[in-house]
Amino acid sequence: MSSPTTTVDTVDAAPVLEPEPAPEPAPEPPVKKKREGVKMTEKQKKDLTKHMAKSGLTGREAKSHRMSMMGQLRQGKSMKAAHTEVQKRSAAKKV
Repeated sequence: MSSPTTTVDTVDAAPVLEPEPAPEPAPEPPVKKKREGVKMTEKQKKDLTKHMAKSGLTGREAKSHRMSMMGQLRQGKSMKAAHTEVQKRSAAKKV
């Protein structure tokens, strides 16, 4: 069995330099879409004010409860459904 032979050029040729490829620009971070704010109706505002007046919460608890309620109302839930949802969440945090 014979092995294939290769011929080597021994000519002193200057190495061919290929230009380096330009570095790829860094990918831009994805642009976050702004949320479309859904405003509360006047009725929802009045109902929330009435709800907060009779809630009996103080300071930080009242603010947290109010903000949670506002978020639920903006999603279109009723006052009762929103209150139930907020109570479930606050009970889950305490455990």
